[in-house]
Amino acid sequence: MSATVENGEGDAVVTATEDAAEQARDLMDGEDMDASEAGLRLYVQQGGCAGLSYGMRFENEPEPEDQIFESNGLRLFVDQSSLNYIGGSQLDFEGGLQGAGFHVQNPNVESECGCGESFRT
Repeated sequence: MSATVENGEGDAVVTATEDAAEQARDLMDGEDMDASEAGLRLYVQQGGCAGLSYGMRFENEPEPEDQIFESNGLRLFVDQSSLNYIGGSQLDFEGGLQGAGFHVQNPNVESECGCGESFRT
C-alpha cells in the first residue's frame, strides 16, 4: 500500500486500500475526471442515529484548506474539521450480501449504530 501525504501530518493520515482506490479511480474515469488532479472527498457530517455519519463525493480539485492524501493512486481530500474525526482511517471497498460499497475503517469510533451508517467518537 502506498500513502503519500501532501498536506497531512503523522497519525492524521487517511488512506485507501488497493480495492477502494481501484474502484474509485474506475468511477472517476467513467466521469471523465483527471485522476492526477481530481479526488475523492471524505467528510463527516451531523446525522444518523449515533450522531455522525460519513459522506463522500468526487471533486475535480481540492479546496485550499484541505488536507490531501494520496494512497494507492487515489487522491483523498479531507477538510480539517472532518480530519479531527477520521484521522488514521482507511477507506475500503467491500462486497457482500448487502451489496457492494465503500466503508471507512475508523480507529476513532467508540460506537456505531446497528446499521453501521453512523458513529460516535
